[in-house]
Amino acid sequence: MDNPSNASADTSGTGPNSSSTTQGPKDQAELARALRAQLATVTGGLAQDVYANAWWDWYLNLAAQPPKQLQLLQDAMAKAADSWGFTLRAATGQTLPPADSDERYKDDTWAHWPFNVYAHNYRNMVDWWQKALADVPGVAATSARTLDFVGRNTLEAASPANYLLTNPELLEATRAEQGQNLVRGFGHWLEDIERTFAGKQPGAAKQSGAAEKFVVGRDVAATPGKIVLRNELIELIQYSPATETVYAEPLLIIPAWIMKYYILDLSPGNSLVKYLVSQGHTVFMASWRNPDAGDRALGMDDYLRSGIRAAIDAVARIVPEHGIHAVGYCIGGTLLAIAAAALAAEGDRRLASVSLLAAQTDFSEPGELSVFISPSQLDMLEAAMDRTGVLNSEQMSAAFTLLRSRDLLWTPAVNSYLRGQRTAPNDLMAWNADGTRMPCRMHSEYLRELYLNNALARGTFHAGGQRIDLAAITLPMFVVGTETDHVAPWQSVYKARGLTRSSDYTFLLTSGGHNAGIVSGPVHPRRRHRVRTWSNANETLTPQAWLAASEPQAGSWWPTWQRWLAQHSPGGRVAPPPMGSPAAGYAPIADAPGQYVLQK
Repeated sequence: MDNPSNASADTSGTGPNSSSTTQGPKDQAELARALRAQLATVTGGLAQDVYANAWWDWYLNLAAQPPKQLQLLQDAMAKAADSWGFTLRAATGQTLPPADSDERYKDDTWAHWPFNVYAHNYRNMVDWWQKALADVPGVAATSARTLDFVGRNTLEAASPANYLLTNPELLEATRAEQGQNLVRGFGHWLEDIERTFAGKQPGAAKQSGAAEKFVVGRDVAATPGKIVLRNELIELIQYSPATETVYAEPLLIIPAWIMKYYILDLSPGNSLVKYLVSQGHTVFMASWRNPDAGDRALGMDDYLRSGIRAAIDAVARIVPEHGIHAVGYCIGGTLLAIAAAALAAEGDRRLASVSLLAAQTDFSEPGELSVFISPSQLDMLEAAMDRTGVLNSEQMSAAFTLLRSRDLLWTPAVNSYLRGQRTAPNDLMAWNADGTRMPCRMHSEYLRELYLNNALARGTFHAGGQRIDLAAITLPMFVVGTETDHVAPWQSVYKARGLTRSSDYTFLLTSGGHNAGIVSGPVHPRRRHRVRTWSNANETLTPQAWLAASEPQAGSWWPTWQRWLAQHSPGGRVAPPPMGSPAAGYAPIADAPGQYVLQK
């Protein structure tokens, strides 16, 4: 017979034989999460197995392709011969520009020994590795994207333009200034180290002085207005009218919650809000609260309920009897599309139109961000977020920097630390340095459901207990993509056409990237855009066919969109509505820009 006391000790989980055998699946999952979180602190949040698997996928498939191996061997021998021949010719003192179209090597100083050799041989190395990593039969598309990302960043780090001793322009500047550029650069480096240890994000270090020059509420986010709603997630800003009459239909703008709203209200010449108000529109803006560790449990439903729905309720009560032109930027546009579909399914007709600015609804082509989206990578990210409750802005900034390492990492570093030159700060730089956090639950839901599973486009996404069907959206739509967007590629943004059922649908493509393309100002000499409108819900074109059929027009896209808004405002011009509505519970409580945008 068993000893009862021993049995009791074993089942309690405190006896000497119970340490590992009683560990259940939940405990094992927690242990695995803790280990991933520890690993994330070492790897910067990157899942190493993703890169190891991509490498093995490439290596094993290349090993099974003798013709590809032979081609790479022949190319390597040809490039070695070319490099050797170029080196011998350059050693004779000939002026030989390197065979490179890269603007970094266009200066005449790169045509002389030994710098032309550095640049020429670097170009050959880059060409060979790009061919080696690309077009290997059998390699999965995800592995190819990962390898391209790693290879591009590794090769960028090896560029001779990044280092003093291999860059003749830097050496000449150092000689001409007797080393004062390096003295200034060392001072910049010390300043940035100090800012980093003070807890300021890396972007702020590179853009030192931007935040001091462009003060929120004074130089940016300065369009006059009132806070008419404040809840646990948003402050709602109603902007003061700037014209004697306004269009009857108000605008409600939903920015992304991964950024401060004032990217759409920068300095007066770059402020979309100021432009719209000056054209006679009544504009409302959602300003998201910057979450902290206590908000870890906030999810997508919270952002829909306390964010968009609360804002719509407020605008509809302050400006009753008129439809609302709803506008969403970036992932704020994704959330708006979800809300618009849910409202349409409920029979809610308060929205007059939907405008999506650089916002995706189909994530099957997420662009360069796809290198950070995989089950393993999200497990690593969730483990890191679980420790802090939020995703910090530094982590997002680092990811975007790696996507464009030449422009955002190496060029600024060379200019600042070796040339001793700081880039003159501007309003967009100040905004970029003013990062935000994201709650653990919401960010995980967003990445898994929308990016990884593409549930919204597939019709399997649920919000507020109901399935979201984008085909329920039949409102007039105006969708904007940007040509060089690495966050929301325009071809992906374009796919909203096939998911919705609007019989009044306009797609506009503007030059520029995800941020600068949207913030173009009303007049911009270097901007162009293409636009096309469909008058039925069934006609469509492929992105390539649309591009070929749409002629470019010079200038900013803002006036084109404003004219569209005016044409879709049947209420005409009326006296401006009151600021807020005390009777409806939306009395003005503070001046714009409010409190939430100032949270660090």
